[in-house]
Amino acid sequence: MAARRSALAVDFVSPLPPVRSGIADYSVDLLDELAPLCDLRLIRLPGQEVASGVMDRYRVVDAAALDPGGRLPFYQMGNNVYHEGVRRLALDSPGVVTVHDLRLHHLLVESTLASGDLDSYVSGLGEEHGWEGAAAALSIRWGGHGRARLFEMPAHRSLLLRQRGLLTHSHWGLRFLEEELAEWADGWLPPMRQVPMPMPAPALPEPEQAAAFRQRTGIRRSAVLIGSFGFQTPIKRTDVLLRILAEPGMEEVHALVVGDVAPELDLVALARDLGVQDRVTMTGFLDPAAFPTAIAACDLCLNLRYPSAGETSASLLRILALGRAAVASDYAQFVELPDDIVVKAPLKDDPGAEAGALAGLLRDLLGAPDRLVGMGAAARAFIEREHGPASAARAVFEALDEWSRVPAGEPPPLRAPRPPAPTSLTWGWLPGRIEVEGCDSPWPDGERRSIQLVVSNTGFATWLSGRNQDGGVVLEPQLWSGGRDLFRGRPWIPLPRDLPPGDACRIPLKLRRPIGRARLRFEPHLFGGGSMTLCGATAFDSEL
Repeated sequence: MAARRSALAVDFVSPLPPVRSGIADYSVDLLDELAPLCDLRLIRLPGQEVASGVMDRYRVVDAAALDPGGRLPFYQMGNNVYHEGVRRLALDSPGVVTVHDLRLHHLLVESTLASGDLDSYVSGLGEEHGWEGAAAALSIRWGGHGRARLFEMPAHRSLLLRQRGLLTHSHWGLRFLEEELAEWADGWLPPMRQVPMPMPAPALPEPEQAAAFRQRTGIRRSAVLIGSFGFQTPIKRTDVLLRILAEPGMEEVHALVVGDVAPELDLVALARDLGVQDRVTMTGFLDPAAFPTAIAACDLCLNLRYPSAGETSASLLRILALGRAAVASDYAQFVELPDDIVVKAPLKDDPGAEAGALAGLLRDLLGAPDRLVGMGAAARAFIEREHGPASAARAVFEALDEWSRVPAGEPPPLRAPRPPAPTSLTWGWLPGRIEVEGCDSPWPDGERRSIQLVVSNTGFATWLSGRNQDGGVVLEPQLWSGGRDLFRGRPWIPLPRDLPPGDACRIPLKLRRPIGRARLRFEPHLFGGGSMTLCGATAFDSEL
């Protein structure tokens, strides 16, 4: 008889209750079903408590006891400050990582800039994204803040490329990681797999419980109630929900906002400015045990997201598990959800325009209660079928079991990013010249001619088209006569196309010669910068 293989030994590393983290709640749902499948220990993160209920049910040890030699570390990685301890352990002792947030730039900010450590932020983003990361980080020194860097530079490569395996909760997320990491890994990638997020389908609250919740929170029983659940940040677009209340035909709609609100999002002031404060109820943090009743009290739930860190929304799955219809953004991982359970809302650049479009969509939905009931029933069936905790834990275990047999090794070093070709945006020495054909003497006073500007790039950095903003080349025309510039106030002339090193382009113009002495000048400038004569280029300057 063949010897029975010993149970897979797993060290589970994650924030745990009572930490106010969606991943802590997720861990509880997963652990109930994963624990019977393996020899499981929970790692207590430095500085974080573990609830007594968790301590009573599982074996909990300090981080110093993590044993990557004899046990498989299994990390739950998110992008808030609670995961800094997870990141450090996963760097020191690679294992399998569930990548809850595909972009970890927010965590880098929390661990550096939040405490005023700009130097560590610059070096950290430089390690992740080469010279581009360092340059983007350094711009903060001059006030260059914005969301683009947070979402375009995921800051996860040094962590994820060290691991023995990666799990993600959506097929979209799996493709994102494969494409993003392949750019830097010279053909080597850790194994990756999509697994469902576990989501229990709890007993549905009774209608009397939902009515009692409305009464406790001051919401009229007859009001149409739209809910938004989870930690409220700008990317959750809760401001759009409040703007919807101010749209025509939405006068009977009330908004329920459940969850802590990010400091930079002043929903109270916005509701007041819109004149809808009497129809907005904000609960702040709500114990997860109270979520089912709060969701059941809603007629419809909104789960917008843009931009996205790539996370699968546990709050949305919880809404669906409780049989409530939902509206989500038609974007990224949300596109995968079936259309018969989630209505997809198109994104708009302007919050006001988005609110107007959504108000029309919501009026149609709220006017079809039978459709809402059908969507809710289909949603609950979808969760039971695709996100059952037992089947989700089995999928996770199968991946852990397979990857535990692969020896941990040091991945090849990250490929250095290819330096970009120098351009007028990035380079400081831009030699070139401007000549004018067709202005030879004699040129009689008042005669109109067709002339041509010939712009030549004699350096080795491309001159960018003046139709670009940053780094674009434009020509300032000057026509001096009688002590004044006759072209003053006229638009400058954009370089019509990118001009590679050694190339030249022609720009046709029509020009009437002034009466008397005149001087013609064309001077190259960088858009938003100074004269290129300071960078090695020469201007055209000639008496006519």
